[in-house]
Amino acid sequence: MKKNVLGGPLMECSTDPLTGYYRDGSCQTGPSDLGTHTVCAKVTEEFLQFSRERGNDLITPVPAFRFPGLRPGDYWCLCASRWVESLKAGVAPTLKLEATHEKTLEFVSLDVLIQYQEDTSEP
Repeated sequence: MKKNVLGGPLMECSTDPLTGYYRDGSCQTGPSDLGTHTVCAKVTEEFLQFSRERGNDLITPVPAFRFPGLRPGDYWCLCASRWVESLKAGVAPTLKLEATHEKTLEFVSLDVLIQYQEDTSEP
């Protein structure tokens, strides 16, 4: 069973847009995933611009790679190292921890991740 950072089963991140290194909606990883796409984040305009400025354009669609291009509010499996970089720059998006793979803990502590956990409480 694939596990999330909280120790439970790895939940789905997003199927619309379809995310994940394996394009299966999950932030699971494997030996061929050199970028470690394990962080389920709700992207913001600020984060998307930050990523583009660092050479990873997540806004422009790339149909050849089944990549639709992202808009603020979309959930996406980010590279763990990019999320940590955005954290240091002050533009880290919120996270869906149940859908963030446990391998992320090799890059950042659970205490830090919890601070960025998406608020799922009802208004």
